[in-house]
Amino acid sequence: MPYLIETLDKPDHQHVRQATRASHLDYLEANKALLLACGAKLNDDGSDAGGGVYIVDVDSREAAQRFIDADPFAAAGLFAEVRIVRWRKAYLDGTCRL
Repeated sequence: MPYLIETLDKPDHQHVRQATRASHLDYLEANKALLLACGAKLNDDGSDAGGGVYIVDVDSREAAQRFIDADPFAAAGLFAEVRIVRWRKAYLDGTCRL
């Protein structure tokens, strides 16, 4: 079942994001079978907004929590807040999934 995970970075932690970005991308690559979508949140001008969104296909909220806890960004202390909510696919790639 899909879960949406939203992360918000701690203020003034862009240096942590940059220092752990390569490890974070390796983690995503290693877990790509679980990812329906993910990416950084951006400001309207395209600059980093300090957080991300992941939609993961896992069996439970606890599995979603384990997924985000294992992300190198989390291990580095980047996140000020993590929100996890169950998500229903209504439209994906322009196709109704209801």
